Amino acid sequence: MNVGPSGFNNAPVTRALVIACTLFTIIFGVRGRGNQLGWSYQDIFQKLQIWKLIISVFTFSSTPELIFGLYLLYYFRVFERQIGSNKYSVFLLFSFLVSLLLEVLALQLIKDPSLSILSGPYGLIFSSFVPFYLDIPVSTRFRIFSLHFSDKSFIYLAGLQLLFSSWKRSIVPGLCGIIAGCLYRLNVFRIRRVKFPEFITSFFARLSWPSIGNIPPPSAPARNAPGNVPVFAGRQMEASLGYTSRSPLTRFSCLMLTKANYPAPVLSAPEPPEDAIAMLVSMGFDRSSARQALIHSRNDVNIATNVLLESQSH
Repeated sequence: MNVGPSGFNNAPVTRALVIACTLFTIIFGVRGRGNQLGWSYQDIFQKLQIWKLIISVFTFSSTPELIFGLYLLYYFRVFERQIGSNKYSVFLLFSFLVSLLLEVLALQLIKDPSLSILSGPYGLIFSSFVPFYLDIPVSTRFRIFSLHFSDKSFIYLAGLQLLFSSWKRSIVPGLCGIIAGCLYRLNVFRIRRVKFPEFITSFFARLSWPSIGNIPPPSAPARNAPGNVPVFAGRQMEASLGYTSRSPLTRFSCLMLTKANYPAPVLSAPEPPEDAIAMLVSMGFDRSSARQALIHSRNDVNIATNVLLESQSH
């Protein structure tokens, strides 16, 4: 399943979140104190230990949970590229606040004084499973013995590992996160139209170090590619016009004349099938953009999806 270019390109908010979770977990969680970071109803409303609430948002309680959590956060960066860093910041804040409120209500309803919420950004992670289920298409399917799987199965398995890692302590924040994602999807209070001031999202880009993903190397000039002018043609034009100098103006004039004599060939592409267009339209893209993306990708649905997601992130 291809979700766009690797690394944190066009995903500065996700990059800052991954860095924060890593640092907080190393400082507060992994050193044998992860079990002490879970917060209960009494901790917040009777003992007023607000610091537990803040730290627990970014701190995983163990190394395995950190690995699975960072993997999911890194994968879900595709949604920041899809809706932009500004709206993705709103989505994260909404998921955190709503899931936190639901967790407090759940603790009040359960009335178990020994139950505490597991530390970690579970509300943010599991709220992202809602758009993952609805918007990310299945590209490949395979079977192991008599069981059927898809390329999305690995993401679901990582989520189940987190959801059942500490039983009630992890199930409660996980379910609250899913409900928060559903409420965002339903556009409660028109939350999907809310935007932050631009300086907030640009702050994340300056806060974290540059992305270390795959950066495409500078490409060499293509030889005789469609629309390119052969080198010998320009030289023949110079000779025919009687120019022997190498001044930039002369070479520019010859290049413009040569391009007029060497038009770029038009490459025909097969018409996209209706089922491929319908699949992209069901993901939220308009029909015209979906058709153009399929034409440019030669009817490859995965490549067309990535093209549409990248175009929306700019």
